[in-house]
Amino acid sequence: MQGRKDYTEKLFISFQLSNRVPKENLYRRLRKTLDLSFLYKDTKELYGNTGNPSIDPVVFFKLLLTGYLENITSDRKLLEHCGMRMDVLYFLGFDIDEDLPWHSTISRTRQLYPTSLFETLFSKVFALCVNSGMVSGHTQAIDSAPIKANASMESVVLKVPATSVESHLKKVSEENPETTKNQDVTTSSVTVTAPEHHLKRVEKHHQNLRDNRVGAVGASHEKAQLLSNKTHYNPHDPDARISVKPGKARKLNYHCSMAVDSAEGVISHIQADFADGRDSQYLTNISLQVQNRLKKNEHVMTDLLADAGYSNGSNYKFLEQRKITGWIPVFGRYKHEIEGFPYNKEKDEYTCPMNKPLPFTSFYTNKDGAVMKNYWASTKDCKACPMKSSCAPNIACRKITRTIYDEQYLRAYSRQQTKRGKQMKKLRQSTVEPVFGSLTQFYGLRKIGVLGKLGAHKVMLMAAIAFNLKKYLKKGGRKPSSGIFEAAIESFQSCQVIFRANILNILNAYHFS
Repeated sequence: MQGRKDYTEKLFISFQLSNRVPKENLYRRLRKTLDLSFLYKDTKELYGNTGNPSIDPVVFFKLLLTGYLENITSDRKLLEHCGMRMDVLYFLGFDIDEDLPWHSTISRTRQLYPTSLFETLFSKVFALCVNSGMVSGHTQAIDSAPIKANASMESVVLKVPATSVESHLKKVSEENPETTKNQDVTTSSVTVTAPEHHLKRVEKHHQNLRDNRVGAVGASHEKAQLLSNKTHYNPHDPDARISVKPGKARKLNYHCSMAVDSAEGVISHIQADFADGRDSQYLTNISLQVQNRLKKNEHVMTDLLADAGYSNGSNYKFLEQRKITGWIPVFGRYKHEIEGFPYNKEKDEYTCPMNKPLPFTSFYTNKDGAVMKNYWASTKDCKACPMKSSCAPNIACRKITRTIYDEQYLRAYSRQQTKRGKQMKKLRQSTVEPVFGSLTQFYGLRKIGVLGKLGAHKVMLMAAIAFNLKKYLKKGGRKPSSGIFEAAIESFQSCQVIFRANILNILNAYHFS
């Protein structure tokens, strides 16, 4: 006979969520593992003594963790999702008949809590991974990626030249001396702060785009090619910066930098930066942060893995001073030697193909602030040289310009050519790149849903916390019991006895034969 289930909603008199959540459930294990009681003390000074009670700080962070574990970036959808999951309600400490907080409460509380509170939680979760043996500490891999900001390219507006703003403010103060006497006159427009030679580069690039109608790869429309962070900004989120990946459209992004331990892929550091900066300018801060965090957990970093985007002479020198081996390939434009001009380290000079010296003469600083070394040949030698027309056709004598960090570059270049250097490159790719893919695809880091760099930093920290916690519960959260070790030892000893007996039987049979 066919069965049919008739359902009539009824009011339960006796019901416990704990009886309905399996013991191996992720959120049940997370509730047992994660201790967030320190949040009450750390957030007490943020609240007054009167008024309505706020959302429980522990509940707030548990809600955020649930969102990143479930890959939900919308606060509205998160609360709807939590209301339908008994295991999540049990993790949050809510019964099925209790109302969850409003979504606007989540947004306001995220803005209220300082970044240091999120970093404290990240450090505590990282310590859990260290204590469970998931972190080696000695080898760290770093990388970065642009993360889409909550701002549109269509809303980008032109910055105001600083000179025109200054003249405007001066005119206002002259016309209204009494009004501006005791108050500052401000303007809501963002001014151009880039130096003149940077603006000339932008204009030259724009002119090339106008002359070449083919269009650059990655531009979504014609106007997008002519936008620069030096001349444009988004008033909705001024911290967002225009950036582009090869083969992708220009977007307003934030720069996510991350360090990952090579043992089990635990994230040891993550931070948000402006997307118009180079990777190399963030390496110093990342290294210091990772070193300090590892030192607190009694670990020492000895090797740092990164791609060529972090190649920089000052970075190489910094790592050497910190006694860290930097496995960073040198930048593609760097040449470890100049063909036909051998270098004499003792004399600090080059020798041309005609066996004439080019000694070091002076330092100079270029427009971007990099300090370089000049090596000049003698005007007398070059004037009489038969190769002058091909070697130095437009100047009086041959000049060689090298960076002051040439020795550090050469050591880095030599490391990358070794067998271990190639192994370290593969190790970096297999360590940090899969973690970035997981964060963007499964942990809510495909797009930053909040405004400002500080908000983006909080989002990245919470995504990393969720990632480390899930990895901890999978690998480090289940420590083998002593009974398992005793059983393994007994099994090994019994195998040894059997093996010895078989060997003796074979020897005896061979002896009698």
